[in-house]
Amino acid sequence: MATQSLTGQTAWVTGSSRGLGRVMAEHLCRLGAHVVIHGTRENSPSTFSEGTTLTDLAAEIAKSNSGSASSVFGDVTREDEVNRMADEVRSQRGQIDILVCCAGGDIGMGGTAVGRGGRPEADDCLNISLADLQSVMDRNLLGMILCCRAVAPEMQARKAGRIVTIGSIAGCYGRPEGSIYAVAKAAVHEYTRCLAAQLRKDNVNVNCVAPGGTVTERFMRIHEVDQEMLVTEGTLERYGRPDEVASVVSFLCGEESRFISGQVIRVDGGGQTFPC
Repeated sequence: MATQSLTGQTAWVTGSSRGLGRVMAEHLCRLGAHVVIHGTRENSPSTFSEGTTLTDLAAEIAKSNSGSASSVFGDVTREDEVNRMADEVRSQRGQIDILVCCAGGDIGMGGTAVGRGGRPEADDCLNISLADLQSVMDRNLLGMILCCRAVAPEMQARKAGRIVTIGSIAGCYGRPEGSIYAVAKAAVHEYTRCLAAQLRKDNVNVNCVAPGGTVTERFMRIHEVDQEMLVTEGTLERYGRPDEVASVVSFLCGEESRFISGQVIRVDGGGQTFPC
């Protein structure tokens, strides 16, 4: 049984209605934190048939991890919505001790119902539509910035808190496709470093986790999957699993990481070994 190292703390995990974010929320709940699940809509878990409603998901996570959880929903790309959600969490829990910014994805203006799970058809540097470009940048960068702006000041005032952003190995190298997503995630990495530098004097740790290809329902639907990479042991030349990413997030939210800040930690089985 996991040590209840986060007992008494409240963790808001954006983009946790499904996929990676959901597993992150489960891990933090297992460690004793009250977890606040988030999705854009109350029925967000149903997008890729990973659940029904946020309310039901929160109850399920609390029960299966012998903990407590609640939910909020709203658009993280709108400042008024972000502030409303943060206020809702504070009104219920008093304060936000941990913020995990997982909401994002290479999703265009049409949302997840369009094409391959919402992935823009022409996601390169020159041909992506301006609407899709804005959507990808907003979902990954602007939403993360707005959430940090809504939560960081209370952490500064308390001289305590943990912020974990979710980047991607896509933001660490140039590529001819998926380019705007890569640009957005590279910006997430740099914003994390800058925020960490700003909050250093306030004893608030800010770090980024950058996953490689990780098996989720959406990942399996939008990528041409290499079947040989679906193995789960015996080699690091494989796709990651959500719990392998979530365990790093949990570490960065806990006391063991108290002297780590401003880092971008790639969780990709050593697929990238170059600096930065």
